[in-house]
Amino acid sequence: MPPAGTVSLPRVHWSLRWPGWRCCGIPEYSRRCGTGCPSDDDRRTAMNAVTPWQLQGLGFEFCNCQPGCTCNFSGFPTSADGSCKAAVLTRIESGHCGDVELSGIDAVGLLDWPRAIHDGGGRAVFVVPPEVGDEQLGALAQIFTGQLGGMPWAILGATYEVAGVVRAPIAVTDDDLHSGFAIPGVGRAQGSTLKNPVTGEDHRVAIDLDQGFIWKRGDCGQGSFEVAAEGVALKFDDSNWIRYRFDWTNQG
Repeated sequence: MPPAGTVSLPRVHWSLRWPGWRCCGIPEYSRRCGTGCPSDDDRRTAMNAVTPWQLQGLGFEFCNCQPGCTCNFSGFPTSADGSCKAAVLTRIESGHCGDVELSGIDAVGLLDWPRAIHDGGGRAVFVVPPEVGDEQLGALAQIFTGQLGGMPWAILGATYEVAGVVRAPIAVTDDDLHSGFAIPGVGRAQGSTLKNPVTGEDHRVAIDLDQGFIWKRGDCGQGSFEVAAEGVALKFDDSNWIRYRFDWTNQG
C-alpha cells in the first residue's frame, strides 16, 4: 500500500434538500430555493472573505448505478441496494486556489455512500500523485471538503467524512469512451461504449444538464471498476460510466 495519511478538517454544515435544491455556494450561507436567500451584497462580501479557486478539466465518473446515473437529475440511485458508490477521476488541466497552482494534477476520489448522496453518511478516500506538494494537497483538501464554497464541492463535501489520503501514481488513459485509469496498490477503472442490443454495435449516448452543478454534458457508457484503500473497497462491473468536462469555481 502506498504511503497514506488521514486528514481531519473542519466541516461545513449545510441544510440539504436535494434534488430541487439551490444554493449560493458560499459556506456562510445555506438555503433552500425560496427561503433565506442572502442579498447580492451579502453574497459578494462572503465571496471576498474566502480564498478564490477555480478548476477546469476532464472528469471520469464510474459508479454502481445503471448506465446514465439518475442521481444526476432525479436524485436517487438506480443501484441494486440504493447505495451510491463511485470512483471519480478529476483531471485538472487548469486550476488554482489563491496563489497555489493546481494545473496538471490528477486526483481520484473513492466515494462510498450507504444511500443517496444527499442523505449523507458517506466515506471518501482521495488519491493524488506523490509529486503533489503539501501546499497543493492542502488546497485540494479545502476545496474537496467544501470549506471554500463553490459548486459542486460545497454540497458534496458535506455528505462524507474523509477516511484517508493516498499518494500513488495515477496512470490515465484518455480515449473517448474507452478511457480509464490505473493506480498501483489501489485499483483500476475502465470505460467502454454502450452496445446496441440487436446489432452489438457501439451506441453513443449523451446527457445534457443545463442546471447540472457537477457537469453540463456527459458522454455515457458502461464501465467496470475495482478499487480499495483506507477501508473503502468498491467493485462493480458493467455499470455507469460518464466522461465530462468541468469548470468549477467559488467566484460567481
